Amino acid sequence: MTLAARPGELTALSSLAAFAAGRRRQGALAIVGVTLLCLMLAVVATGQGAVQIAPARVAGILMAKLSGHDELLIGRDALVVLNIRLPRVLLAMLIGAALAISGALMQGLFRNPLADPGLVGVSAGAGLAAAATIVLGDRLLAGTGFTLPFAALPVGAFCGGLVSTLALYLIATRQGRTSIATMLLAGVALGALAGSLTGLLAFISDDRQLRDLTFWSLGSLGGASWAKLVIVAPIVLPLLFAVPLLARGLNALMLGEAEAYHLGLPVQRIKGLAILLVALAVGASVATAGVIGFVGIVVPHLIRIAIGPDHRLLLPLSALGGATLLVGADIAARLIVAPAELPIGIVTAAVGAPFFLWLLLRRANHVDL
Repeated sequence: MTLAARPGELTALSSLAAFAAGRRRQGALAIVGVTLLCLMLAVVATGQGAVQIAPARVAGILMAKLSGHDELLIGRDALVVLNIRLPRVLLAMLIGAALAISGALMQGLFRNPLADPGLVGVSAGAGLAAAATIVLGDRLLAGTGFTLPFAALPVGAFCGGLVSTLALYLIATRQGRTSIATMLLAGVALGALAGSLTGLLAFISDDRQLRDLTFWSLGSLGGASWAKLVIVAPIVLPLLFAVPLLARGLNALMLGEAEAYHLGLPVQRIKGLAILLVALAVGASVATAGVIGFVGIVVPHLIRIAIGPDHRLLLPLSALGGATLLVGADIAARLIVAPAELPIGIVTAAVGAPFFLWLLLRRANHVDL
């Protein structure tokens, strides 16, 4: 026997279908818009620096390179764009995407928009491991004739980020429930501990190591090169392609771990993979550009406000938004104190700290109501 749907139920179903279709159109338009904005900022950023190059000239050089017309790539502008500026812009896009994805994953894992690798000590843990690799690695290799390879830094930072993320999750989660207050306090404690140990390493370091440690603490893209990009890209790009596979699981975790388990999802596997991906992303980012804060909280939260909490759209848009934000911050870092260069971590903190305070006040007012 067939049961006919009531008119009210049909109206509700059609309304839900129309709402879902509208969300999909809104998400598609957002992806196209953010992608175009990111590309435009990338062209502008490639022309900024001690040698100013017009965006039209930058676009012409890039088109000539892509089309294989190498005979057109003769001159100072082409050399600056292809060998100095382009790897820096691409590195900024990769790191921005990785940090924003890490924030979105942590917020989905902890089911709270206040989670961020920089705020809860994960970046500090990765930075501590990178600092230990620089200082202790050089001391261990002293007298052997070998130098510390750059590839060792992402490995060390990844291990530090992984340990910090696991420790934070174990401290803040009890019986499948994560306490946001415990998470933030534990993050402050982990960050303070990592900061004190990093200070100890700075105390015993030599002048060259101290300059490197200062670079990690402030964040900078000044050392970007094709060699670093070749090392970091194989770590970050697979991460960006793997993260959308977690979208369905993160959507289910928004209902609670018990509910996600009853829906037939491998909850522990999803949590373990999310922690691993966060550690990879933060480790690679910190090893390459130092500690850059607030990208992981600003971008996912703004996107969540604009298009909703569906991770099928939130994750790819976070990657695009993070790339756009960091390229824009890099432009500001090169212009604010030109011809000198401001550390990019200062720019992101100047933008992200007021946003975080606004977010805290917004949540507090919501609770009071």
